[in-house]
Amino acid sequence: MRKCLLFSLVFGALLLPAAALADAHSEIVGAAKHADLATQAHDLAAVRMHLHHALNCLVGPRGAGFYVHATNPCAKAGHGAIPDSNDAQTKATLEAAAAKARAGIAESDIAIAKTDAADTVALLQKYE
Repeated sequence: MRKCLLFSLVFGALLLPAAALADAHSEIVGAAKHADLATQAHDLAAVRMHLHHALNCLVGPRGAGFYVHATNPCAKAGHGAIPDSNDAQTKATLEAAAAKARAGIAESDIAIAKTDAADTVALLQKYE
């Protein structure tokens, strides 16, 4: 009986959709970490690289602005914090953070790009 129950639980877990196993919280933490690294970068290329990492954690591989040439540090956590979040308010805040990250990536002035990175961090901190 115990073996049957254990088998049922394991088999049932395999049938769960990937979103059920996703970890939006760790994706948010990862995005905040990389946005914070962007605020500390010494050149614009490094600011952009870390903001790409943050954006990849937020939007996931199918999201707007996902950059395939940058690492996705949250690849094993799920499909991106935005698609993996269920709460509408959380999604709206994460979308705002993604917009700030995109703005920083597009910026040519390092000081403004770092400000966008800091704004991204500020939006994500309450979800860490």
